[in-house]
Amino acid sequence: MSETTKTPADFWFDPLCPWAWLTSRWMLEVEKVRPVQVRWHVMSLAVLNENRLDELPPEYAENMRPGGKSWGPVRVVIAAQQLHGDEVVGRLYTALGTRFHTRGEGVNRDSLAAALADAGLPADLIDYADQDTYDAELRASHKAGIDLVGQEVGTPVIAVPGPDGDQIAFFGPVVTPAPKGEAAAKLWDGTLMVASTPGFFEIKRTRTAAPTFD
Repeated sequence: MSETTKTPADFWFDPLCPWAWLTSRWMLEVEKVRPVQVRWHVMSLAVLNENRLDELPPEYAENMRPGGKSWGPVRVVIAAQQLHGDEVVGRLYTALGTRFHTRGEGVNRDSLAAALADAGLPADLIDYADQDTYDAELRASHKAGIDLVGQEVGTPVIAVPGPDGDQIAFFGPVVTPAPKGEAAAKLWDGTLMVASTPGFFEIKRTRTAAPTFD
């Protein structure tokens, strides 16, 4: 099947989020079993939370503040996209998430630099972690995703074209571990079914497990 016949699935992520990472790995499985092509975009938990920092747990809020560790990775990704094209975004996200989450190296300058090398991108992109050069583009990408679902959600956001041409957009799904094979396909089919139902807004239950990476 050619790329042009596949359904585009726009996926907004913040590299910091382990739950978005799991959902992104599920989407790569979906690409194998359904005619879907993921298009990667950045969003920012720091931007999402910048006006409600006082409501967040202190350690989490500190990560979201200017200069906090949530800013560096997403700034590097948006710089890579601006300087090297959309096609590098997914590759860099995979490199970042593998080091941050799967390998447990954490979000730090060393793992960020190593991820750039893994993705085959110039080492000097790391300089953008501490610069606001492309913050306007970052905010625009964030807004494009969050406007589809509202401010009461987080990352990831997924959007696909509906049968009438309008986008069907939703937060999540939040799942661990990331389903594979036919299980991935079934979750995709079910998610689209409920998300495309007029007037449908939410299914939720308390998380009883931490993110499981494999």
